[in-house]
Amino acid sequence: MTNRCAWALSGNELMLAYHDREWGRPQTNERALFELLSLEIMQAGLSWQTVLNKRSAFKTAFANFDIDQVARFDSVQEQALLQNAEIIRNRRKIRAIIQNARAIQQLHTQGETLTTLVWSYVHGQPIVGHYHHAAEVPTTTPLAERIGKDMKKQGFSFVGPKIVYSWLEGCGIVNDHLVDCCCFRETSRLQPKFE
Repeated sequence: MTNRCAWALSGNELMLAYHDREWGRPQTNERALFELLSLEIMQAGLSWQTVLNKRSAFKTAFANFDIDQVARFDSVQEQALLQNAEIIRNRRKIRAIIQNARAIQQLHTQGETLTTLVWSYVHGQPIVGHYHHAAEVPTTTPLAERIGKDMKKQGFSFVGPKIVYSWLEGCGIVNDHLVDCCCFRETSRLQPKFE
């Protein structure tokens, strides 16, 4: 049997595919970073499996996480989202996603992107953890705390240190695959591709 991080084996094929093809792989696409941040917000207090099961519904509901479209969502669209049984209907989380799209737009007007902002904290180089056991992997770090505080100052919402750290792991700024995981060797050599 191929070794994988234990959390990847606790769900279904969606969880396995996410672990093997996305998690810990450097992501620099602006839309994809926004999607992953939004999914992490939706996951707060729930299981990642729940979020993955609803991922396609989230993509439909949030215009495939097109930043400009989500930033234009108004109270009518917010109410429609709250009535959408296919997604997680949490008003604070939905509002945070809309607000974050607007915060990204604001970055764009300043000549910056979410990609350049978040990758600047690690100087464009992923942080590779060398953990042997799941219990060693942190749930947050001083870096995640700093990024979250800075993002709040930029107008982002729902970016506490645990959500930010999970997001950093998901988008490969931090690679926390365990060293005996089948993905560790490959992902630890990957470098981000900036456009």
